[in-house]
Amino acid sequence: MKNVLDIVIRKWLHVSMKYRVVIKKKALKGIAKMPQEIQRRMKMLVNDLVLNGPVLTTWPNFSKLSQDEYHCHLAHKWVACWRIREGEIEIEVYYAGSRENAPY
Repeated sequence: MKNVLDIVIRKWLHVSMKYRVVIKKKALKGIAKMPQEIQRRMKMLVNDLVLNGPVLTTWPNFSKLSQDEYHCHLAHKWVACWRIREGEIEIEVYYAGSRENAPY
């Protein structure tokens, strides 16, 4: 069964994208557990990643985790983490879920 968020994001990716965003299966499972409002923020984050790339300093608690990994808070309890390889246009969202289980 396809996740509705996944379908919406795939449609967004085909509209004037600058970056391509891939959401890993583990992140999709975390998104499914989020409240609706946080899922809406996640969609906004993905849209921002597509249009503006991996460095999103306007998002709450945005920070660089390593040379090619970043994260931000979607709310006090919820975070998203992503990475991009230098010279690539593909951004990989590898974690979306609670702060307690974040891989950093």
